[in-house]
Amino acid sequence: MIGDRMRVLNARELRRHPGRTAMSLAVVAISATLLVAVFGITGSITGSSDRLAAGIGGNATLEVSGVTDTGFPESVRPDVAKVPGVAAAIPMLRTSIGPPGERVVVLGVDDSIRAMLSDLQRAVQDQIGPLVTQPGMVAVGAGTGHAVDDVIALGTGEVRVAAVITGADAERINGGNFIVGPLPLMQRLMGRVGMIDSVLVVGRPGADPASVRTGVTEAVDGRAVVTDPMFRSAQSGGAVSIMSTLLLSAASCALVVAGFLIFNAMSMAITQRRPAISLLRALGAKRRQIVADLLAEAAAVGLVGGLLGAALGVLIGMRSIGALPAALLQGYETRTEYILPGYAIPVALAACVVVSVAAAMLAARQVYKVAPVEALAPVGVSAADAVPRRARLVVGVVGVGLVAVAALVASRDLGKVSVAAVGLAAAGDIALCFAFAGPLVAGAAAVARAFGAPGALAAATIERSPRRVWATLMTVLIAVSITVQSTGANANAIDSTNASFASLGEAGLYVSVSGPGVYPTAPILPKDAEASIASIPGVAEVVPGQMAYATLAGQRIIMQGLARGSVAPPSQAMNDQVREQVLAGDGVVVSRDIARSLGIGVGDELTLPTPTGQRRVRVLEIVPFFSLLGGVVSMSLTLLREWYARPGSTVLAVNFTPGADRDQVAATIRGRVPADVLVYPGQEAAAAVGDSMAQGTALIDIMAWIVVFVAGVALLNTLMLSVLERRRELGMLRAMGSSRRFALRTVLAEAAGIGVVGAALGAVLGVVNQYLTAAALSNVLSIDVVYRPSPLAMLFACAAFGLTLLGAVPPAVRAARLDIVAAVAVD
Repeated sequence: MIGDRMRVLNARELRRHPGRTAMSLAVVAISATLLVAVFGITGSITGSSDRLAAGIGGNATLEVSGVTDTGFPESVRPDVAKVPGVAAAIPMLRTSIGPPGERVVVLGVDDSIRAMLSDLQRAVQDQIGPLVTQPGMVAVGAGTGHAVDDVIALGTGEVRVAAVITGADAERINGGNFIVGPLPLMQRLMGRVGMIDSVLVVGRPGADPASVRTGVTEAVDGRAVVTDPMFRSAQSGGAVSIMSTLLLSAASCALVVAGFLIFNAMSMAITQRRPAISLLRALGAKRRQIVADLLAEAAAVGLVGGLLGAALGVLIGMRSIGALPAALLQGYETRTEYILPGYAIPVALAACVVVSVAAAMLAARQVYKVAPVEALAPVGVSAADAVPRRARLVVGVVGVGLVAVAALVASRDLGKVSVAAVGLAAAGDIALCFAFAGPLVAGAAAVARAFGAPGALAAATIERSPRRVWATLMTVLIAVSITVQSTGANANAIDSTNASFASLGEAGLYVSVSGPGVYPTAPILPKDAEASIASIPGVAEVVPGQMAYATLAGQRIIMQGLARGSVAPPSQAMNDQVREQVLAGDGVVVSRDIARSLGIGVGDELTLPTPTGQRRVRVLEIVPFFSLLGGVVSMSLTLLREWYARPGSTVLAVNFTPGADRDQVAATIRGRVPADVLVYPGQEAAAAVGDSMAQGTALIDIMAWIVVFVAGVALLNTLMLSVLERRRELGMLRAMGSSRRFALRTVLAEAAGIGVVGAALGAVLGVVNQYLTAAALSNVLSIDVVYRPSPLAMLFACAAFGLTLLGAVPPAVRAARLDIVAAVAVD
């Protein structure tokens, strides 16, 4: 029965108005596109890492992993194997080489890997025996592009490919981009003799997991970290979780705007179908049946639009993976492949359907919560359009509360949770605007009246349809607000990031395997590099430095070794006394996020796990540091080299003598270091992190402009509905002698009334939300994000306002071209 009604009534109406149907589908599709694209981007980053961890870990119940990328002594493995309840302890050298987009996982294993059940074990078990007996031979995944007997430069030497491993198991290991060989060979080539990165622990059947973990922890005795096999992947996800939260906030704005548009579209449908609906009511149709049909129609629009958008979202996600900033991916040991999470499309479809149905429900009650005779009344004069004052008061109080909570969350040092302030503020803004819907609509009518006689007619139309006008006004408000907020806050974050790294520009050149914009965590530079560069004419000083990813209290952080003369942040944030104490080895300096998560302050004692055992140090100062990829613990370079078994440096800062030819010195340095070592100016290093930040926030700005487009479509829908409602009225005016120009100006005046009020209030709220966002980002990024109103953001707001007003052009032209006879004949 419901299918017949849908086919006869609803489907027919959708076919009769293809333009409105197409616009509704397009807006819902855009929302789904953004959601699926965000899910795909973030899911690919974490999914690639999860798949590698699962593919290597297999049935292991525990993993003993190194505190840093230098690993831990191989002697730890026999101690772990002796623990009661341990069936097998599989040692492994596990590292990666190459830039993020071309990363190849290098694995060193021995025969004990046969005791595991994993993708890696199944892929290589038949190759391990022959490789051990043939020196200098390795097996590679098909993704590397190598063939049997190829010679590969690896580490400090060369290896020959004995086998190319194919199949589904191999594909799950970094997409087939891996090199696996005998453990002793890989240790020698990587300069890690006697060291390993991992011991995978397989428990005996029936053994108590808690007891095994306790025993393994005691056996390790602080020389490594005892974790779950998936820990490596989980601890790398901090930056991605922050990025996904910000992107989802922007995508959600598009979904909210789509909801307002569906509300207007359904209001338009109800207006045009009133005669048919009234007839159905007169024939005995129940309100519930009619409303259910309209909700089913909205659900169909949401579902179809969501499916179309999901397909496009997959394509955009695939294209976006290759454009992600290298700094964002440097903490991952795999190359990022596109992996769409299983929940992505269902969640996006569900969100589109729910928002569409909810918006349609609000529109439907305007007509159907009245008596049958009132169903013929225009929207705006029916009792259903009146919202009780108590409801507005309650929503207003809720809005004030949400804004207050947003301000509190943004101002408190809550870390990543501070991002919630953005969503709370947006929800509070909408609630407050609902509470003051009457004054807002009245303001729009007042602006329209300023346009003379056409404006007076437009003002009357605005006052006659308060709900629809409010919904459209909100789309303009959200579009302008999010444009001001996102562009302004992003500019503040980029400027503050550049300021926090400005001290890097004080050095003339940097020498590192890691390029600008990427923390120099690995690998170690050649031993003779510092002395060789220092001997070059024109070089006044070479300042060594080192960074390394480490594990502290279950978190992935950065250990930084500082030498005298270092200008690397956060050394410049320390006072002179603290800097001297750090260089003397009297304590460490920690970033805000680490201090917050560990609950420590200045003067407290901090226990650092190291490959040489646990070390206790005193916290000398807590400083800001750009911590999107993990907090930092700064200490003496001498202590870092000694405690973490990392002799050498990962970066060298080179200062010139007065009058030296910088280009000539740089060319000489390049000639003395290996080809994979980069030499770049200090100013380039200083600007690179901000550039990466700008690259990472570009997608948020793009989403803001998509919301602007959606707002323009919403204004078009509203004004088109206005023209349809007043078709007879406009026809009568034309018959009485009014010009086409008058009709055109009437519609444009209505658009101006809605647009001016929405844009003005949106700009104000955008500036306020920008301030809250800047405060929240200070806690998220662990640097002082300085709020500065951006003139460029206001320019963008004006552009957004102009684009939304473009939506008024088609209905205005339609009104001007209205056929008098046809219009007057409308019943």
